[in-house]
Amino acid sequence: MKKYPLVLSAILMASTVHVWAGHDDDQRIIDAAAKHQVTVAQAKKSLDETAVSVTGTIVRQIKHEHYELKDATGTIPVEIDEKLATAAQLKAGTKVKVIGEVDTHKYKPTDIDAVKVEFVK
Repeated sequence: MKKYPLVLSAILMASTVHVWAGHDDDQRIIDAAAKHQVTVAQAKKSLDETAVSVTGTIVRQIKHEHYELKDATGTIPVEIDEKLATAAQLKAGTKVKVIGEVDTHKYKPTDIDAVKVEFVK
């Protein structure tokens, strides 16, 4: 019977490690992206998991949590979780700064997975 509290504690600690790691990872991306402000064209040519900061205008919502971002050099899909900004906030014409990681794919276009969104006036 004395082992149950210890086992339960170990399970709880193990299940929360990913939550803390995710927060640290997001902060790492934010810090690195602050030094790597790029255009859409540059982001498209970046390596997978490169931290970037891109400023542009939302063109449209592609699907749930997926938007098209445009600047003077082109357009790129961005994935923005609702916890960062809602679809109502991300209407066509909204100017934003997207901070995140480049995500390259074998069979679909390169996109950016956002960890932070700032609204630009």
